[in-house]
Amino acid sequence: MKTPLTLALVLACSTVACSRPEAPAQPTAADAKAFLDNVNETMLKLGIEASQAGWVQQNFITSDTEALGARTNQRYLEAVSGFVKETTRFDNVDLPVDQRRQLNVLKTSLVMATPSDAKEAEELTTIMARLNGTYGKGKWCADPADPDTCLNIDDITKVMAESRDPKRLLQVWEGWHTISPPMRKDYARFVELSNKGARELGFADTGAMWRAKYDMPPDEFTKELDRLWDQVRPLYLKLHAYVRMKLREKYGDIVPADGPIPAHLLGNIWAQEWGNIYPVVASGSVDRGYSLTDILRRRKTDAAEMARTGERFFTSLGFEPLPKTFWERSLLTRPRDREVVCHASAWDVDFESDVRIKMCIEPTAEDFTTIHHELGHNFYQRAYKGQPVIFRDSANDGFHEAIGDTVALSITPEYLVKIGLLDKAPDASRDVGLLLSDALNKIAFLPFGLLIDQWRWKVFAGEVSPDAYNKAWWDLRLQYQGVAPATPRGEEWFDPGAKYHVPDNTPYTRYFLARIMQFQFHRALAKMAGCTAPLHRCSIYESKEAGQRLNAVLEMGQSRPWPDALEALTGSRQMDATAIIDYFAPLSAWLDEQVKGKGVGW
Repeated sequence: MKTPLTLALVLACSTVACSRPEAPAQPTAADAKAFLDNVNETMLKLGIEASQAGWVQQNFITSDTEALGARTNQRYLEAVSGFVKETTRFDNVDLPVDQRRQLNVLKTSLVMATPSDAKEAEELTTIMARLNGTYGKGKWCADPADPDTCLNIDDITKVMAESRDPKRLLQVWEGWHTISPPMRKDYARFVELSNKGARELGFADTGAMWRAKYDMPPDEFTKELDRLWDQVRPLYLKLHAYVRMKLREKYGDIVPADGPIPAHLLGNIWAQEWGNIYPVVASGSVDRGYSLTDILRRRKTDAAEMARTGERFFTSLGFEPLPKTFWERSLLTRPRDREVVCHASAWDVDFESDVRIKMCIEPTAEDFTTIHHELGHNFYQRAYKGQPVIFRDSANDGFHEAIGDTVALSITPEYLVKIGLLDKAPDASRDVGLLLSDALNKIAFLPFGLLIDQWRWKVFAGEVSPDAYNKAWWDLRLQYQGVAPATPRGEEWFDPGAKYHVPDNTPYTRYFLARIMQFQFHRALAKMAGCTAPLHRCSIYESKEAGQRLNAVLEMGQSRPWPDALEALTGSRQMDATAIIDYFAPLSAWLDEQVKGKGVGW
């Protein structure tokens, strides 16, 4: 047996002092640069492989594609996890600002960290692929023996949006939530393994790792969320009270006069946005003057034209058109020959120019808005392609969601007139109707945008154990949304899993931040575009000045802390919800009159 080097040195010592083995040399700036060059090269190579496999997995759902997706995702995550751990070598090295920024971004780049144990890492990525596939294949069959009674998420969405039969709505709502109980055991194991990986990187748990991404201490970030919610909560409470009053008029005693709203009556399977019940809650004096869904259907607008319309908005701002490959490779409609994950998403497959969307587009106002949103991701992705790979992301994840939504705020009646979908814009007397329609989506969403991660952070932190997953979920939905299930939901259910972003492990606070920042962005860009109309009537369509300012921020990617990007776009370094208050001011005053003397809250 060979003697270990240290023992050999001890044995060779005489009465004179023995010298210790030399410590590893202190890394240099050159070492850091070589490390970052390798990271960027490897992340690009493995990231492309993972994106390609992920695209196939979600567009051709089989056990084989799930396995392929899991393996490529595992290789990418293991490589990045290793790089993240290695960043600490350079903590005390004097580096140029951009290299130090790359190291800091890299440290907080993961959404899921795999454990160092190879078997556990493989188990974790396999679980994630299985959870995603379970959701994508999800169907509810009224009669399991009859395939014609089976509804996928598209069918469910349509029923929830259009039906006004409370019994049918409850049946479908309960039906969709049967897809997720099989996920429960996998999800509990996912939490255990992902937390182990996060702890190996120095984080308390996966939730703490997510919160570390925001260029501020995690506790300070949670206080910032509370501050923003406090700014908008009074407007939400008024909207909630008004909607509850109108639903009670429609459905009677199944809607309480002063309690939470039954979740199945809000026009959306998750009750996250309420725009589909606009016809129910809009009184005769509140008419927005047109139905974009009716216009699109009457014109037989197909999916490709919906996407082309969104592209033309961005080119009107001065952006280059989408590449030919976008139109060749994107998924715009649900295939008839296979299962796909139809949840709308934007893809940057080669981290440069192979941008795509995956979306089963229907000719509705909701999808018209969504296509503008998803293309916002694609134009953002292409704008920062000149940055190092580590920086090819948005200033923070809320920025990525906010950009497309900012553009969607410009889908005003005046914009629809310019592109030929409306002959004439409704006059100012219709503004309350327009704003109510917007609020049912934008304002109604805010508490939902907060509570998803509030639930997950508690789960990751161990504050909520697997035997209380469902109770904690509905406790938070009651606390934030004032929404409750119509029937008991015990722990035999796993209702969080019926929401795509939970089995997909996509952080959700980004959507809350996006709803705040989009109005802040819109107010700044509308001013730059020279709009003097009320904020809710401003569109930046065809404003090259606004486009130049927007593109300059998009090109930054993640190379600067998000307050720098926010300041470059808006002039302020702090997120601010007052633009929401400005935007909805006429509606807020109107709601005050509608709920006067009524109970507000639950």
